[in-house]
Formats: sequence, C-alpha cells, structure tokens
Amino acid sequence: MNKPVRRIAIFCGLLVLALLIRDNWLQFVQADELKTHKKNRRVDIARYSQPRGNIIVDGQSITGSQETNGVDFKYKRTYKNGEMWAPVVGRSSQVYGATQLENLYDAVLIGDDDRLFFNRTVDMITGKGKKGGDVITTLNSKAQEAAFKGLGDKKGAVAALDPRTGKILALASTPSYDPSKIAGANDGETWTALDKDKNQPMLNRALRQTYPPGSTFKVVTAAAALENGLYKDVDSKTDSPLPWILPDTVTKLENEGNIPCKDATLRVALQYSCNTVFGKVSADLGNKKMMESAAKFGFNNKQILTPVRAEESVYPKDNRPQNAMAGIGQASNRATPLQMAMVAAAVANNGKLMEPYMVDKVRAPNLNVIETHTPKEMSQPISKQNAQKLQSAMETVVQEGTGKSGQIPNVTVGGKTGTAQHGVDNSGNPYAWFISYAKTDNGSPVAVAVVIEGSDTDRSDIAGGKLAAPIAKSVMEAVLKTSK
Repeated sequence: MNKPVRRIAIFCGLLVLALLIRDNWLQFVQADELKTHKKNRRVDIARYSQPRGNIIVDGQSITGSQETNGVDFKYKRTYKNGEMWAPVVGRSSQVYGATQLENLYDAVLIGDDDRLFFNRTVDMITGKGKKGGDVITTLNSKAQEAAFKGLGDKKGAVAALDPRTGKILALASTPSYDPSKIAGANDGETWTALDKDKNQPMLNRALRQTYPPGSTFKVVTAAAALENGLYKDVDSKTDSPLPWILPDTVTKLENEGNIPCKDATLRVALQYSCNTVFGKVSADLGNKKMMESAAKFGFNNKQILTPVRAEESVYPKDNRPQNAMAGIGQASNRATPLQMAMVAAAVANNGKLMEPYMVDKVRAPNLNVIETHTPKEMSQPISKQNAQKLQSAMETVVQEGTGKSGQIPNVTVGGKTGTAQHGVDNSGNPYAWFISYAKTDNGSPVAVAVVIEGSDTDRSDIAGGKLAAPIAKSVMEAVLKTSK
C-alpha cells in the first residue's frame, strides 16, 4: 500500500472510530438526557399515546383519560371535580407540562417506572398496550368537599391532617381552576386567561403561599414558654404589665379592646388573645429560643415534602422589638396553612409532630402495591405533659373564648383564632385564621388550619372566629363522621 492510500485509510478509520464513539456516547451517556429533553416531542407523543394511570381518593379515581382527535396525542387527561382537587393532583397538560402529584409520579402514571418492568414485559408478550400504575392518596373526599365548599367564593386555603399519622386529609385552595381545561393541545386561550388572572387561581395557597399567622402563632409562643420553663403551668399568672412597651422603643403594644390581659395566665391570654402577654413572652425568651421552638414545629425548614414541596415557613432572626411582634404572629413571621395545621396537630398528638404526607400507596396496573408510605415522626416540639396543658388552654378558647364557632356537640375541640394584619401601615384587609383539632376516645383524628385572605369584619381575633372557624368545624365534622 502506497503512502497516500495508507493515509486515506487511516483517516477513514479515524472517522469510523469517531462515529462509533459518538454513537455510543449518545446511546449510553446522553440517553436519559435526550429522552427527557423538553424539545424531544417523541417523549410527549409516547406519554399521551395510551390512557394515563389514575390518582385515587377513598377508592375512587379523581382522574381519567379521554381519547382525542389529535394527530400526535391520542389521549388527554381529565379530572373529576377538577377545581376542588387541583391543589392535590396539580395538572398534566399536553402543552404546559405536569405539576404536583401528576409530575412527581409521572413515570408511574405512564408506565415507565422501573418497578413496573414485570408488567411491561407481560404486556409486551401478550400484545397488550402499556399501562400506567395508580397513586393512592391519603385524602378524605368528604373533608375535601367540606373545605372547598366552605371556602366558596372567598380567597383562602384549608389544610387538614391526621395528627396521629401525618396523613393529609384535605388540601383546598380558592379561587381554583379545572386542570381539564388546559390539558389538551388547543387550550392556549384558557391558559392565558388563568395565567393573567390577578387572583392567581393556579396558586396552591395551602402549600405554596405564606401569610403572617397572626394570633394563631401564640400557640407556638405558649409552647415555648412552657418548654423553656418561663412559666410552669397555663394557669400561673404571667409577668405582663399594662401598658407594655416594646423592647428598645417607646411604642406600646396594644390589645384588641378592653380585655383582661394584665398579668393574665397563659390560658386567659389565649382565650382573649392578649398581644401584650405573648409579645412579652417572646421578648423574655429572646429570639434564639423562639427560633428554636418554632423550628421544632417545622418553621425554617425548606424540605417539608408531602411529597409536593411546601413553601418554607419562616420565623425570622430579628432584633428585640421585631422578635416580640413575631411572637404574636406579625412582623416577618410567615407560615403556610399546612404549617399551622402542623402546629395544631403536634399539640393534639401530645407533643409529637408527624411528617405530613398525601400519598399512601403506589400500585402497579395488576393492583400489586409497589410502594407504601410508613408514618414517620418529624419532631417532638413540646413534651406530652406540656402539650396536654396547652390542649386544655386551647379547649378553653373554643368553649369560652373567641373560637366558639368551632364548637361541635359532644366533641372536645381545641382551637385558636387569629387576625393577621398586613400591608403598609396595616392598610390591607386582615387575614382571618383558625387552627383547631377534634378529639375522640382514640386520640385526635383531625387537625385543621383555615386562612381567609381578607374580610369586611372588624380587625380583631373575632374575625377568625366568624370567617374561618365555621369552615374548620365542617371539615372536622366530615372527618369525624367518616372515621367512625
């Protein structure tokens, strides 16, 4: 072989080698990246080529699949009572992608999860089409319905938990939207209207919106006082003068109306929602101890996964006057409705906070269970003894205080109302809150947090009792009826 021919042969050999390396690189190294690339349309075509697995509540599917006349996409997602369930399931859209449970369990729902390999193999041998698995939730359909109907045309959210396990029983947010209406390939007009809506119907307020928790946070401050030994009992008088001046300032911290707050016990202070008592408790404990107590309830935790990620609730690192205000749920104190349901749940469960979760099981198309969630303790923010003292005080709030609207005949209910101010110089409408739990002989099967974004009632804790407490009551009643 002469020299020029040898050079050409070597050059061609190098080209073939480069081609082989590139081919193997694409097939084995970049395969997963290319498969999931947002511009790989074949992935979406495959995803919607067969009916999707379903999301289950109380044994019934709240999702479905509908055959379309589209060229590329054979099926699109449908939802039963979509507006009510959107905060739970999220969406699965041919154009706008998937969110929440639809996104997190997409591989299961379309049948691509590795744990479904046996099913895929059997279907391939028998010639059947690929099938997706199902996601079985912890949700209680009656509680969800009570929450959604209770919110009605108000802007707000509800979160309900089983304190004993951490199961999420209800997760409602209003205004809402029907994910069915943006599931197809030709729903751009609806999507644009939803996206531009100033009321943000696609925002999951129960998990992703934080609010100043107002006086509902006084439950955390009371727990901190007991746990740190500032006061040994909820019926011991506190060192709470009137008037009380915020630390390092000349500003009086005001109470709402003429209420008995001077040196009031923690029980009375919760019953009447005394700002001065809890502001001073927070100041006496100091910012570090308040942050530590709040963190045990779940504040300042970026990794609360339900499995949908919840927005971080924040108890701020702040100066002395702002720490006093944060102790009554104002200043930079921010919480999601889920977080405040966790506070009520921890107290109701004798101080043990269980990790919140909304997926109980995942099953294959042949109904074999491939994943089961085991309840997990998250923390012990308050001792059993102190939790029971705090339960007694919260029950007084419902029996004799601002939470009377949460009373349920022949059922022990504990709660705390709250009205959180916001806006420049508190110019915005107040947020009306209520957190609560109901107890039976077998412990507490339900804890609830309700927030209403604004009302036309007076700026006082009674607003939480008027607006939010009746919704919480209906959710608790729904759970109690279905848990018998």
